[in-house]
Amino acid sequence: MDPKPWLHPAPTYFPLETYWDTDDDAPGPRCGHTLTAVAQTKSHGPRLILFGGATAIEGGTSTGIRLAGVTNSVHSYDVLTKKWTRMRPAGEAPSPRAAHAAASVGTMVVFQGGIGPAGHSTDDLYVLDLTNDKYKWHRVVVQGQGPGPRYGHVMDLVAQRYLVTVSGNDGKKVLSDTWALDTAQKPYMWLRLNIEGDKPSARMYATASARSDGMFLLCGGRDTSGSPLSDAYGLMMHKNGEWEWTLAPGVSPSSRYQHAAVFVGARLHVTGGALRGGKMVDGEAALSVLDTAAGVWLDRNGLVTSSQSNNNGQMEDESLELMRRCRHATSSVGSRLYVYGGLRGDLLLGDFLVAENSPFHSDANNPGLTSEKCSNMASPRTNLCPFDPISQDDGHESPLSVDKEASQRVAEADAVHSTWQAAQTHIATSVMTNQATGINTEGGDKPGDVHLHPRAVVIAREAIGNLGGLVRQLSLDHFENESKRMMPDMSHPGAKRFMRQKSPQGLHKKVISSLLTPRNWKPPIERTFFLDAYEVGELCYAAEQILMQEATVLQLKAPVKVFGDLHGQFGDLMRLFDEYGFPSTGGDITYIDYLFLGDYVDRGQHSLETITLLLALKIQYPDNVHLIRGNHEAADINALFGFRLECIERMGENDGIWAWQRFNHLFNILPLAALIEDKIICMHGGIGRSIHLVEQIEKIERPITMDAGSVVLMDLLWSDPTENDSVEGLRPNARGPGLVTFGPDRVAEFCKRNKLQMIIRAHECVMDGFERFAHGQLITLFSATNYCGTANNAGAILVIGRGLVVVPKLIHPLPPLTHTQTLTLEPESNPQHLPPPEENNWMQELNNQRPPTPTRGRPQPDQDRTSLAYI
Repeated sequence: MDPKPWLHPAPTYFPLETYWDTDDDAPGPRCGHTLTAVAQTKSHGPRLILFGGATAIEGGTSTGIRLAGVTNSVHSYDVLTKKWTRMRPAGEAPSPRAAHAAASVGTMVVFQGGIGPAGHSTDDLYVLDLTNDKYKWHRVVVQGQGPGPRYGHVMDLVAQRYLVTVSGNDGKKVLSDTWALDTAQKPYMWLRLNIEGDKPSARMYATASARSDGMFLLCGGRDTSGSPLSDAYGLMMHKNGEWEWTLAPGVSPSSRYQHAAVFVGARLHVTGGALRGGKMVDGEAALSVLDTAAGVWLDRNGLVTSSQSNNNGQMEDESLELMRRCRHATSSVGSRLYVYGGLRGDLLLGDFLVAENSPFHSDANNPGLTSEKCSNMASPRTNLCPFDPISQDDGHESPLSVDKEASQRVAEADAVHSTWQAAQTHIATSVMTNQATGINTEGGDKPGDVHLHPRAVVIAREAIGNLGGLVRQLSLDHFENESKRMMPDMSHPGAKRFMRQKSPQGLHKKVISSLLTPRNWKPPIERTFFLDAYEVGELCYAAEQILMQEATVLQLKAPVKVFGDLHGQFGDLMRLFDEYGFPSTGGDITYIDYLFLGDYVDRGQHSLETITLLLALKIQYPDNVHLIRGNHEAADINALFGFRLECIERMGENDGIWAWQRFNHLFNILPLAALIEDKIICMHGGIGRSIHLVEQIEKIERPITMDAGSVVLMDLLWSDPTENDSVEGLRPNARGPGLVTFGPDRVAEFCKRNKLQMIIRAHECVMDGFERFAHGQLITLFSATNYCGTANNAGAILVIGRGLVVVPKLIHPLPPLTHTQTLTLEPESNPQHLPPPEENNWMQELNNQRPPTPTRGRPQPDQDRTSLAYI
């Protein structure tokens, strides 16, 4: 899938005009140094701190050049005044060193390791405190074993709290270890992380940068044989305290080491680097960007805008030539990227470069899943680490100031939190051995292997009411539209807490008696909803008491009737109940369960009827009716796509907003998946890039909002299968940045690893109401017909019998009434349950503004697929 609709102009680097203000204070040529951004203080704006490095070259040898003039000098660059200052802090300074690691902790910079004239530097932590004008070095006392002396390693601050150091060389071998230090706990202690599963191989001269939401990304390096690497790994810490590595999607445009990398928003900018034998990375690969929101590496050609191509082709070449270097240092402040020094062949560089047109400007306006998410941002979290380095000489403690830049970085992280957190929990699992037990009939006593019935039950398009002989069974091979999908929507929540009150007896029965009339239901003549805000609160409270006792992953037994997206199309729900049975003692609830896969609200005319009836049925039949969450069960989404507007329009301004908030509070408690007979897993979206084990879903604690969730939650509610079985792996998802599609290989691997035989999911409008994928191992289910009034799709449910035979059952969209017919029909003679045109305008206008993606397989004009129109 072409990621270009999401791309923004590439950073083009230029020499910074003011870098050579005073000869005495400018750092001068050097390599192997660090450049670290420090947040502003009361007396200073944002600064870049340059420390150490080699300032001379002794000449070539048979194995390469030899660095000399290693220093421990400190230089500060004020971003606002654009001036360098040579700093001479008090206290015990680190020894001269290069190839060390540095990280910013608020208004302090922490240094560790490196190599100097006397060999390896100690593994002590040195902190440069810049909180006030009395700059001072502190040597931090860390108890117990630590990473030990090393060079060519990486270090950064993760989640505003944990110093993480990775890899390097201890003088004897190239390392592959990972260490973490919790800056919020004393006494300070390094913890060696023993992480199972995918993890980086041994390497040195890699780069690492921590995105502000807590994702630490390790990129490239040189392996034990001296070969440059091109892979990238993300490191995250889960809420339960467990750390995990995960391999980033794709590979860098070029293998490299001794390069530099830094995050700006959600994009990791990789510059320069060396190849085997010390040759410089050049050409287009000299500037590479990993877009962690889209999950892809972006090449230079894809990033250059037409204006750049037309006006400054030479400037592009100059920019690429400027970045042909290694052992340089880079940092970022706001939307700018800064590069200092480095090595080009045997030439030591002393230039200072800045990227003036970073793509961060665009990302800042639309940094995460959707632009509307950014507009609804709450105040940023302030999870600043209380890192107080203890000086060994005088015991002085240096408090961490709460600074504006740190808050801004946390805000940026919140805006892109939904992107690319590494949250897989790789647990060693035994290889599944399939035991052929045969396929039982639908009426068998024990379930056998999951089996999709070869025929689907179809209700004729023109059939209404008592169908008689109009029920047909068609071979699955006769569904010509099965492969045509329409991509719906987008999510993310933010709910409020409310006072809980005791629920009166019988309210849910009132709802059921009013709404569960499959054969005779008609929309109310008056749009005013029949429940008031108080009753909505009572109904939600009663349902919550049941939902809170349920597991995040429900354990169900067959037979089960499974429903896909309903999207407020209550008339379709009634048609499905009418034709294929409904949950009541007069229906089939005594011998079959009902499972609904989310997206109950938005888009349609009757979201209130849909969600209130389902909640009432849950209260009435808590062990037989099951609800899981969809991506539209989120406040920030259903505020935009109809539900909030419907609540206000039908309940009044104050009551409507209160009821809308109350429903969204309940949505945060809904379970997230269901297992049927431990052989079929049902979810709303999919397994995405991050879900490898059912246990990952089970570990999600509820209530939960998308703000507080990880990539597991986002993948679960948002991801889709790829276009067809021939497209394997992971691909960017046209729904928006940070979302992915997953191939049939992912489905097969997930099922094998979890000893499952099928995935049933919803989330996508498919023309026949159901669609097979991964050779039938995954089924997409959609129950609303003629989605948004434009798709003309069928709706379907899946009936899973005791023998785990899965039977699709369909209803076709009803033919539309003409305007004249709609005006003249009495409610009793309106079989389509359509409101009069004047009552339909508000919802029709909303859907016109945000139509679904056109049906798959038909050529469409080029459009911006990240706009609200495709959500």
